Amino acid sequence: MNEQPVEQMDFETALAELETIVRTLEQGDEPLDRSIALYQRAETLKKHCETRLKSARERIEKITLDADGNPAGAEPFDAG
Repeated sequence: MNEQPVEQMDFETALAELETIVRTLEQGDEPLDRSIALYQRAETLKKHCETRLKSARERIEKITLDADGNPAGAEPFDAG
């Protein structure tokens, strides 16, 4: 398990560690205490990834085009 603080991780690093933990837990070979610690770390990583994705969505802008197909401006991204 990576000892780097989750809040200092970029999205890709956090997601990779989360995937590794999930695979480890799915195998079922870890002792109970280790499994609990891994699960808690996974929860923290999941929340961190969700926060980073939300932040990225809020920063994305949708480019609008004018009648001639030229960029006319940008408006906030709406995922809904």
